[in-house]
Amino acid sequence: MKQVSMPLIAAFGLGTLVSVLAITAWGSYYGWHLTPISAYVLFPLLGLVAYSLMWTHYAIAAGRDQFGVGKASLKPYFTITGWVVLVLILLHPGLLIYQRYRDGFGLPPHSYESYVAPGLGWVTLLGSASLLVFLAFELHRVWGDRKWWHWLRDSSDLAMLAIAYHSLRLGTQLHMGWFLYVWWFYIITLVLLLIRKYSLRYMMHRKSPAV
Repeated sequence: MKQVSMPLIAAFGLGTLVSVLAITAWGSYYGWHLTPISAYVLFPLLGLVAYSLMWTHYAIAAGRDQFGVGKASLKPYFTITGWVVLVLILLHPGLLIYQRYRDGFGLPPHSYESYVAPGLGWVTLLGSASLLVFLAFELHRVWGDRKWWHWLRDSSDLAMLAIAYHSLRLGTQLHMGWFLYVWWFYIITLVLLLIRKYSLRYMMHRKSPAV
């Protein structure tokens, strides 16, 4: 039986931790009175867990590169959580769209705009645009080896920042004081990791010989 590596255990441990934090914040917001559960109650949790897991992808990838851990040893984590994130980012808006339609508010964008405070409709559309970027990124299984692919990969970084703003403006669970600090930790570290990523890319470009 193949032994599980410590980096892989640490990765799944981090993924579990951020998921538990999101679930705890969500449940605490409702005082753990969650039954009967509705789409309105459930859909925010899916977004919180999805973003938290996507953040771990950035953090773990940076740690892997920093400590020289082989990509193969952590591939199971990225594969499994990648599929989990895909399901969650589809269900997060999907449940809301379904419930708003059932309640007689029609389809997006009107159903979104009528759900949030006046003037915040554009923030919901920002989330929708980011979702399309994330879904396009899932096509890396088909087009990941194309020369132009890095443009879509970079756009997913922008989508992560856009979703961070989307969640700060609309996320009710972020009204929980302690979880707001956790969320800002995700945002700040994400920004630092992106600065590191693009700085390293720029330095490598400067060192590469001219063609």
